[in-house]
Amino acid sequence: MKKYVFIFLLLILAPLSISAANYLAGDRRGNWQTADRSSAGLLPKASEHPDAMIRVFAARTVRWRGIFAVHTWIIVKERGTSRYSRYDYTAWGEPIRVDGFAPDGRWFGALPETVVSVDGEEAEKLIPKIRSIVETYKFRAYGDYSPWPGPNSNTFIQAVMDAVPELKAVLPPTAIGKDYPYDGKWLGITASRTGVFVSLGGYFGLTMGWIEGIELNFFGGVLGIDIRRPAVKLPGLGRLGLPLMQ
Repeated sequence: MKKYVFIFLLLILAPLSISAANYLAGDRRGNWQTADRSSAGLLPKASEHPDAMIRVFAARTVRWRGIFAVHTWIIVKERGTSRYSRYDYTAWGEPIRVDGFAPDGRWFGALPETVVSVDGEEAEKLIPKIRSIVETYKFRAYGDYSPWPGPNSNTFIQAVMDAVPELKAVLPPTAIGKDYPYDGKWLGITASRTGVFVSLGGYFGLTMGWIEGIELNFFGGVLGIDIRRPAVKLPGLGRLGLPLMQ
């Protein structure tokens, strides 16, 4: 038993140590107040892209928290419109922030990666569902935000994905807070409707699904594997293997 406990702790602590070393070696990004929040060039100009569009982005969060976690947000654009709508859930002011940053902006210096990408007619069908969950999200008052175990930015985006199973996507293992039971459910069907999950207040949990893979939640960190697109999921380091998106 001691051997297995040691291996488990090693799988948790070793990736976190490497992530911490990366941060100390040069990923501090300076003063967060003056950090770069400009466009990362991941999106075309809205006026030049007539089709509907949905994107979910993730980027390492601010300061030392980036050792452990990413911040996620969602952008949508209806067909024929010339602007994007960006939704974040933040720790300051009213949590749900609309168009507070460039749609594909760097998150205080950190480059975002694309987690979800849907275009055209499929996006057009799903956008009303997304806007509905944003408008009715439970934790929307000042002070509702909690960085750990949630509800935080990743809890918010997970709620959107739960309400729109057609996205068939999964947040990165470093999206701490995604397993927080915002709806009070400790047992249920996964966002993709391809598996099941159990969550004990967001502190511990287990998720098993074809899209999600196998994820063990340990104090918010995720240790797991993805069989569909082979990869391992590690706390701090995130996903190592084939990318989620082609």
